[in-house]
Amino acid sequence: MSEESTASHKERIVHLLQQQNAARMSEILAAGATATAVSRLERDGTIVRLSRGLYQLADRPLEANQPLIEAAKLVSKGVICLVSALSYHELTDQIPRRVSMAIGPRDWLPQITYPPIRFFRFSPDALTKHVETRTIDGVDIRVTNPARTIVDLFKYRGKVGQNVAIDGLKEVFRQRRATPAEVHNIAAEMKQWKVMQPYVEALSFNG
Repeated sequence: MSEESTASHKERIVHLLQQQNAARMSEILAAGATATAVSRLERDGTIVRLSRGLYQLADRPLEANQPLIEAAKLVSKGVICLVSALSYHELTDQIPRRVSMAIGPRDWLPQITYPPIRFFRFSPDALTKHVETRTIDGVDIRVTNPARTIVDLFKYRGKVGQNVAIDGLKEVFRQRRATPAEVHNIAAEMKQWKVMQPYVEALSFNG
């Protein structure tokens, strides 16, 4: 490869990684660069490999939501949910040790060592309803909205802890990120209203 070609490939990779927090090898190749150029830039310290097939500029400051960004890049069809969604929406002070991510009932279970991800199987409808697309540092992530997040926490309270669900419900009302009516509608849709009704009504009355 000529020096001119090498410089061109480097520019393409650097430009791509300046536009978004991280990029997969497939995106780099689609931008017109080569795997050889990626290896060269990794060796000279221009870029770093975050995990298998995922790269970032070495001098890029880490985002507070870096694990979510990396998880979204590695599992493009996944949805950030439960405690990770609660944290993303700033409805808890808890810092999740693993990214909670929903995938389809028949989706291949990715073998990812970093970031640590805890997968949950959601139905096809549950992967799309009340799910938002947000952009963090140039990377799109899919995440359950605040009201849906609370309902999911009650649905999976046996795995995440009932106190987490109740505290999340209190906080979503305190911050006015969702109304009792919104929570009721989603809870009824997901057949969780019977479980949630006493808590929603008590908090609505006290509020």
